Amino acid sequence: MADSSPLLEVEDLVSGYGAAQVLHGVSFEVGAEAVAVVGRNGMGKTTLCRTIMGLVAARSGSIRLGGQELTGRKPHHIAESGIGYVPQGRRLFASLSVDEHLMMLAKGTKNQRWTPDAVYELFPRLVERKNVKGTRLSGGEQQMLAIGRALLLNASLLIMDEPSEGLAPTIIEQLIDTCRTLVEEGHAVLLVEQNLGVASEIAQRHLVMVSGRIAAEMEPDQLLNDPEAQRRLLGVESSG
Repeated sequence: MADSSPLLEVEDLVSGYGAAQVLHGVSFEVGAEAVAVVGRNGMGKTTLCRTIMGLVAARSGSIRLGGQELTGRKPHHIAESGIGYVPQGRRLFASLSVDEHLMMLAKGTKNQRWTPDAVYELFPRLVERKNVKGTRLSGGEQQMLAIGRALLLNASLLIMDEPSEGLAPTIIEQLIDTCRTLVEEGHAVLLVEQNLGVASEIAQRHLVMVSGRIAAEMEPDQLLNDPEAQRRLLGVESSG
């Protein structure tokens, strides 16, 4: 791990929906580094993100950020504690323009690394679409806006669920560079990513989820260079 003192600590986390239990005692730590959560669809990756953010109630276990217990807190309090979140599906406001989405969070960004201007510099396409309503953007543009909105929290931890979805290759490269910069500046990144190549470019560790549990922890090259492990753990079939 890049930092000996973990920023995020998840311990024996159990959660689910109604009678269905999805997470079964998930435990891991994240320091000042990027960590990817990978696995087949339906293994609990998005539920893990949503539980950390308080959008799904934890049934038991602990979630700590910088030693501060987050379990049981409201989502907005969790965000205020220092977690930025890029949800799967973007979750933009239909009635707000690109600029209005960013300006909602602009108040606390003065003298911070991430400001609306910095987001526009990162994603120049959003400048051209500044006055367009969020849900009238293309899929890739919506993803840029969702990422930019999360960055404006200047959080110690950034959680991203499928961040490369809908992005052009050049924008994916910008995303990878941004994540690397965040880690260099002492932040943490936790991402769920189906694109194993992107996950391996960003993350120093892969946590493989199987049936709501962390089944394995692997270095990126281990998984990239092992087609059998990809087939068994991720459901990736060889094209050969």
